[in-house]
Amino acid sequence: MNALKQMTELHQHATPVSGLCQAGNHVGQNPNERADRARLQKRPMFAAAIVCVAMLITVIGCNSAGRDDATADSTDQSKSEQTAVAPAEPFTPETYEASAEDLLAARLPASEAAAGWVRLFDGHTLFGWEITGKANFRIEDGAIVVDQGAQCLMCTSTTWGDFELTLEFKADEKTNSGIFIRTPLEPDNVDSDCYEINIAPDDNPFPTGSIVQRQHVDSDAAGPQTPGQWRSMTITAQGQEISISLGDTVVCRYTDPVDLAARRIGLQHNSGRVEFRNLKIRPLGLKPMLDAELSQWKQYPDMAAEFTINEQDELHVVGGSGQLETKQSYGDFFMLADYKIDQPDMNSGIFFRCIPGDVMMGYECQINNDFEPGSRMSPLDCGTGGIFRRQDARVVAGENGQWSTLMLHANENKIAAWVGGIQVSDWEDTREVHENPRKGRRTLPGTIMIQGHDPGTDVLYRNLQISSLSE
Repeated sequence: MNALKQMTELHQHATPVSGLCQAGNHVGQNPNERADRARLQKRPMFAAAIVCVAMLITVIGCNSAGRDDATADSTDQSKSEQTAVAPAEPFTPETYEASAEDLLAARLPASEAAAGWVRLFDGHTLFGWEITGKANFRIEDGAIVVDQGAQCLMCTSTTWGDFELTLEFKADEKTNSGIFIRTPLEPDNVDSDCYEINIAPDDNPFPTGSIVQRQHVDSDAAGPQTPGQWRSMTITAQGQEISISLGDTVVCRYTDPVDLAARRIGLQHNSGRVEFRNLKIRPLGLKPMLDAELSQWKQYPDMAAEFTINEQDELHVVGGSGQLETKQSYGDFFMLADYKIDQPDMNSGIFFRCIPGDVMMGYECQINNDFEPGSRMSPLDCGTGGIFRRQDARVVAGENGQWSTLMLHANENKIAAWVGGIQVSDWEDTREVHENPRKGRRTLPGTIMIQGHDPGTDVLYRNLQISSLSE
């Protein structure tokens, strides 16, 4: 595909705000952007008039410049006029609203979330995605749809290395599209920069399920394009091994002589209409962090908090302020944790990229299910999965008195979290570099700490696992 020249971000890399994505607000846009967009959407004729006037001014300006400069090259003037008369028609990315009920209904079954699965697409918003060019990616009937505009990708803001991805797609008979994995935002060469798993007709050199420029799938195995019918695909990437299944059949296995770095997942617009839904992914290579002796952790007996493993092999956190710290440091990673809080006002947290040996000097992923009465989109104390003092969770998805699952992701200066499989935060740290994440951006590895917050803390953790993106 052509090099991608432009990026439009749909989600907000938020600064510290309270109540991000309140019910009725556009998800992933700040209030001023939402207000401006709403005014334009309510006055389409006015917006169209502005575009027409702007085009007229551009044409007049080019013609006037030609008259004022008698020595101007006539060929250059002609090219300028042609560009002004026929400008490219831009696509304005749409914004979407989602209620707490919408997002909570999209949570995964507890067993799936505990196995590490999360949704890349919640079915209602494009939170966690970035459009890299002028194509009309949008949501229709719970699916991501695109059928017009420039050849480009819509990419996750998160980074994935070894993973299993499942999805459903529906393509017109002549559609040429694809799913890009381990891709930068703007790949130049699909044979070296990324893997493009094609969605294309049988007569394409790389029919559906093929890895473009790398591995051809027989057209009989790929099966025909079936307009109006959904098909399922599973993509597994583990080290240099890539496999693709259509339905229950493995149609492609490929071993790359080069191990591509962890990057994004992308959905392609090339030509024709394509739809995507039910995109779910889980990181591979998660390793357990808990044992009966807490052998991977350093304890601080002088601190008030107590950390013990109970008879159910659960980590029990009680008492006042304190920390349990990993002996190993981690930089870019996925971390999975089941947690259980019985009371609304109980508080804990997972600190990461901490200064080793210091007192919770790191980023904090909040563990707190408290919210304003009747409004799960208004967390009282950042909300589970929120990045404390940086970005509140857009919805409080954990349930008091029940086990809930958190997935935490950190890659370079981007941090994201899912609760119950639904993405609740997506934050980019744009501050100046600093050793202490409380004061600035830290991408260097650091330790992970489990927090005891106060004398009322009584929290259980289990199923703590971690996978490093650098391994």
